[in-house]
Amino acid sequence: MIFGKNLHKITDEETMAMVIDGNRNAFSEIYDRYFERLFRYFFRMLGGDREKATDFAQDLFLKIIEKPEQYNPEKKFAIWIFVIASNMCKNEYRSLDVRQRHLQMSPPETKEHINYEQDMDNRRFREDLVTEVHRLDEKHRNVFLLRYEQELSIKEIAEIVDCSEGTVKSRLFYSLKKLSDKLSVYNPKLS
Repeated sequence: MIFGKNLHKITDEETMAMVIDGNRNAFSEIYDRYFERLFRYFFRMLGGDREKATDFAQDLFLKIIEKPEQYNPEKKFAIWIFVIASNMCKNEYRSLDVRQRHLQMSPPETKEHINYEQDMDNRRFREDLVTEVHRLDEKHRNVFLLRYEQELSIKEIAEIVDCSEGTVKSRLFYSLKKLSDKLSVYNPKLS
């Protein structure tokens, strides 16, 4: 038996097997490992609404508590949980037509910088980046966030969004190209 203090040493998949067996400490470990990542993902996908992002992350974990046996141990846990998160966002888009909204997203918090002017430029860039990422259509925004915020592989993303790796690469290329064009003011060499 693995005690709570050693749970951080086992894989997500092993921890989830313990959740299925009813181990509350294992569920707490999975929650601790993934809540913040899922919150950030939902926050970016749902227009920067902190309350909605929190609700969605909590709902996802509620689904895990209610039906942990739905996890397929043959799948990597991170992929499984992000498939669920991605599907939740798709359902939200369908019901509220979020794609038509141009909500302002809050920029991520910044670290202190020695140079105030550079700090202001960095903040403006991050704010503009968040705005432009939000303007991408749902499919392109989804793969962009899964790759660059969640740091998932092309293969993992393809599995999550249920398309080929080539399609994921194409969507990433398009996203980066569009963002590069929109944010070229921050790189004078490109202007």
